[in-house]
Amino acid sequence: MALYTIGDLHLSLASEKPMDIFGDKWKNHAEKLKKNFQVVGEDDLTVLCGDHSWGMSLEESLQDLLYINSLPGKKIMLKGNHDYWWGTANKIRTFFEAHGIDTMEILHNNSFQYGDYAICGTRGWFYEEEKGGEHDKKIMNREIMRLETSLKAAGDREKLVFLHYPPIYQHYKCEEILELLKKYEVKMCCYGHIHGKGTAFAFNGWRDGTEFKLVSADFVDFKPVKLRF
Repeated sequence: MALYTIGDLHLSLASEKPMDIFGDKWKNHAEKLKKNFQVVGEDDLTVLCGDHSWGMSLEESLQDLLYINSLPGKKIMLKGNHDYWWGTANKIRTFFEAHGIDTMEILHNNSFQYGDYAICGTRGWFYEEEKGGEHDKKIMNREIMRLETSLKAAGDREKLVFLHYPPIYQHYKCEEILELLKKYEVKMCCYGHIHGKGTAFAFNGWRDGTEFKLVSADFVDFKPVKLRF
């Protein structure tokens, strides 16, 4: 069983949100995803790093979720900043069951076992004290707690972390998340959110024993990135 990841599918099969306004790379990107997902086997696992559907509710996102469900292999999903359809974990699981969505799990205050590894993560957030207000601070603190809850749930397994927001970007560093990655000896942290020209400023490399990877769909040419066999 191989482990893959990709972020920011930004599907809009039932809503008017054409992604090609963000550049030619996004033209027919749903078809590109379907073709490129053929590298994934039925026994493989793909972690999806947020921003799955532009739908404003679960019902409006149904076609997008069914599309993802139909792609090869099992998937674990975490929330992105544009996943307005995302509700409580129980509500999502009930909706999935009611519509035969059976290849997808939710990463939210929990972790999943993958062989000797543990899949951990949360959405994350951008927060700079001199710019952010109390609302942003509360969101950031909640995301930090969710990440630590996920890491604790992993026990003694080697931990791989998946976020939507990057914990490092240009001059920005989320020291609290970086400290958690160091504390729990996380070997790899994959993230999305960054697109287009912004990808030139993304951090890909090693820091304090953790390898960081940007895996947003347009950055990886809409092809899932293999992480582990």
